[in-house]
Amino acid sequence: KEVSSFHQLCYNSVRMQQKLLVSLLLVLSTVPCASFSSCPTKCSLRSPTTSTLLFASSASDEVDFLSQLTNEAQEVGDCAQILGEAIFKSDSEVKAEDIVQICDTLDALEPDDTLVTSSRLNLRRLALKTKRYEWLVKLMKTDYDAYIATASFLSPSRIPRMELPNLQDVPIDKTLVAAAEAASLEQQQQLQLQEGGENNNNNNGIPLVADCELDNMEYKESLLDKVLLSIFRKLVVQNTGGVTSEKESILGLVEQARTYMLQPGQTAEAQHKMVKDTLAGLMTPVLPPFYRIFMSGIVPKLGTDYDGKQIGPWFYAPFLTSFVTPTFFGFLVGPSHVNRRKDGQLGGLVVEKCKFLQESGCKGLCLHQCKLPAQEFFKQELGLPLMVQPNFETQECQWSFGEEPVSPKEDPYFPSGCLVGCESRKQIAASGSNADACN
Repeated sequence: KEVSSFHQLCYNSVRMQQKLLVSLLLVLSTVPCASFSSCPTKCSLRSPTTSTLLFASSASDEVDFLSQLTNEAQEVGDCAQILGEAIFKSDSEVKAEDIVQICDTLDALEPDDTLVTSSRLNLRRLALKTKRYEWLVKLMKTDYDAYIATASFLSPSRIPRMELPNLQDVPIDKTLVAAAEAASLEQQQQLQLQEGGENNNNNNGIPLVADCELDNMEYKESLLDKVLLSIFRKLVVQNTGGVTSEKESILGLVEQARTYMLQPGQTAEAQHKMVKDTLAGLMTPVLPPFYRIFMSGIVPKLGTDYDGKQIGPWFYAPFLTSFVTPTFFGFLVGPSHVNRRKDGQLGGLVVEKCKFLQESGCKGLCLHQCKLPAQEFFKQELGLPLMVQPNFETQECQWSFGEEPVSPKEDPYFPSGCLVGCESRKQIAASGSNADACN
């Protein structure tokens, strides 16, 4: 009873304060404002009617605010439902037609200017794009051929190429491919005429591979890229016995790499060791042990029977590695972003247009000073399998962390022939050598 009486007392007190406040405002509204008696305009609080309008306006604003808040919450709820469908729909239930319907919805979507979540945050568009991406992944897992057909049909006209979960078998613009093949055939014929009508000696009669016909990408190097590239080039000088170049940036690194590759008696194994030593120096002595323990699950030397044994890699290692790599290897390969491996699993990384390949135009440098040594370094030194698969037609490159690599001869994405415009091949041919630097 005492508590009830106290609550009643508080309630009456609040009600009394409200009544006093209203009475005070009404009184003030009927009293002339002495301070503004000389002002040609009248004070806004001059009449009860004005006060009534003020209270009505305040109530209306409160209703509008609640209505706006309700609409925003409804939009957030709808977007959450879209994301739920993206995640929880069974892989086997996703069909190509579902992807097309999402594209239709995105094409017809207009932002609602009355909603912040729509006009400024584009929340619904982001949710639909996420749903499309996740359903493409599900389709890729259950029916890879259907995924390739769907992605080829919708990209790039309706889905930007870099928004696909995997690009390995998705062709680029077909007209561009046909033009590249025609240009490659014409270049091969011209080379045969220049070299006496015979096949290239250093190519051992294997057909040449068409050069990339896409426009060169202009790379914007960050301060971190410049610092890492400078350190990397100094390490290359140390590990090649003094091979250097006066050229700046990536062009200087390419010249160093080509000079080292074309040295008399050079071997693929020596090139691999040089790159692995350089990568180890770049990572410093601290990072590899840390990575082996916390990413690859390799037991450190603790004086036990389990020293050196691997119980990993941990499930998160492929994804986290693909997530971190773009920041620290952009100075070598250029822009890249996380995607999916060909099996649809996390741990994929796609390089948009490899800086090293674009500037070198050499399959041999790509093979022996990037692809193979990178695979060996991650497997042997860090304990995580890696598959690197360059696309010489587009100069894209797929890195699949956690995937066991295959030899170049068994890799369907790695052609046998040399690139048409390869400067290394031209220098080898000019020297009269029969060396094959591309395999």
